[in-house]
Amino acid sequence: MLSVDGIPSENGIFQEVSQEVKNLQEDIKTGKFKNAYLLFGEEAYLKIQYKEKLIHALNPDDDTMNFTKYEGKGIEVREMIDLCETMPFFADHRVVLVENSGFFKNKCDELTDYMKTLPDYLRLVFVEEEVDKRSRMYKAVKNCGRIVEFAKQDEKTLMRWAAGILAREGRKITTRDMELFLTKTGTDMGNIRMELEKLITYTMGQDIVTREDIEEICTTRTENKIFDMVRAVTERNQRRALDLYNDLLTLREPPMRILFLLSKQFRQMCLAKKMAGEGASQNEIATRLGVPSFVARNILACARAYSVEELEQAEEDFVDAEEAVKTGRLQDVLSVELLIVKYSTERKR
Repeated sequence: MLSVDGIPSENGIFQEVSQEVKNLQEDIKTGKFKNAYLLFGEEAYLKIQYKEKLIHALNPDDDTMNFTKYEGKGIEVREMIDLCETMPFFADHRVVLVENSGFFKNKCDELTDYMKTLPDYLRLVFVEEEVDKRSRMYKAVKNCGRIVEFAKQDEKTLMRWAAGILAREGRKITTRDMELFLTKTGTDMGNIRMELEKLITYTMGQDIVTREDIEEICTTRTENKIFDMVRAVTERNQRRALDLYNDLLTLREPPMRILFLLSKQFRQMCLAKKMAGEGASQNEIATRLGVPSFVARNILACARAYSVEELEQAEEDFVDAEEAVKTGRLQDVLSVELLIVKYSTERKR
């Protein structure tokens, strides 16, 4: 069974964390806060969790008079600064939350200059998806506050985290079945958490989560349905590949999106096969492709069905098919079907 040592805490937030996160946890624990915080990164689940913890620590009584939230790229900077300059009303702090502002991607001199003179009572919390670490605004927050980046978690961390949540509910799972689970859910922690709740409810009264449980209750992402279709193509199982394609169409997936994802899978197969031929390890290939190691293993397995030349030709065919659809020479549904048929047809011996 999968080891879960040292990953989840009671609320499902990591115990094994970066120094940046440890510093943030210490601020929350001691109540000794910086004037400004910037939380950013690709891992939305962790970012939201820590945003909520920080805001609750800064404003435990949900004091609406001393808490203001700004959101989006149309924020009036002068108005926000004027608010920041307003003393808190019978409270220690004025808390201002700013989300997805774009201030860390686009030039904002007025706010950047203001960051040098923040009043002691002010607590500014920025939450962004993307930032430019070279920007003046980023450097300004770094000088007067704390910056915490929430990166995508690696495969092993996600596996142990998910297994830890299951363990708290009295469930065990094998490493191979956890790999299947993550293949279906992807690496987004919010989606993993939601699918775990479904799995826990479905397996009420069981000690072990099985492959059959996962197949029965967990929702497969479109990208993974595409991979199932690619696998059927590489296995020359034309009937199943076409059935899976029709299933995607029934789910109202646009044919051009299917074509895009199909093309992406074949590009990954081509790159993986070339790297393997040059002696690269599975982990090196996974890093280059930006996927978990077990996904790279599956991609390599599919790539064995073709030569490098065939995979390169497939890439050209996908580009040609897209062009044919855009110019009206071919109907979108048919274009994908023809590619599936071509690459799932048995080779002539």
